[in-house]
Amino acid sequence: MAIPLRADFDASRLRAAARESKDAGQTRRLLTLAAIYDGATRTEVAEIDGVTLQIIRDWVLRLNARGPEGLIDRKAPGAKPRLTSSHRAALAAAVEDGPMPAVHGVVRRRIVDLCQWLWDQFQVSVSEPTLSRELRAMGGLAQGSVRRSRMEWQDEGRRGTRPSAPRDQQTASTYIFGAICPENGTVACLVLPWRNTEAINLP
Repeated sequence: MAIPLRADFDASRLRAAARESKDAGQTRRLLTLAAIYDGATRTEVAEIDGVTLQIIRDWVLRLNARGPEGLIDRKAPGAKPRLTSSHRAALAAAVEDGPMPAVHGVVRRRIVDLCQWLWDQFQVSVSEPTLSRELRAMGGLAQGSVRRSRMEWQDEGRRGTRPSAPRDQQTASTYIFGAICPENGTVACLVLPWRNTEAINLP
């Protein structure tokens, strides 16, 4: 059985609302339902509009529930953010504080490390691209505070210099750490007076 249209509207009121509407979809629905108020069958208006009877039924329900405003399509809500404000605050603190080299074995966390940290702390699973966007949105924390995960080659070089002296002395050594990114061809080097785990983990 067809659901009756609400009695406090009629064809003239719907056509007046259609003239004032700035939404094309709403205008079309108002005029279609106005034709039903005028006596057209729902099968007839469905064929004219090229829609199904179920769609006409849905429009009737929307008009009955909310009036002409109910015939405006609303944007569906987006996906619920994976990180809440509490997660972001804890993440910002973790990035600013940095890891403990003696415990974590690194002096700066990578994106993949922070993904694991979020899971360990909150059981929240976030992909690396998503977390990278979150960090940028939080004020550029990803820049300078977090290392991105990417394929790089690293090597080290040693340049020894022997000062001139009348007798043999110990050499003074310099260690050069280099990294090459094949993705964009950039090269980065560190020149340090020592070689240890902390130096190797420096970005």
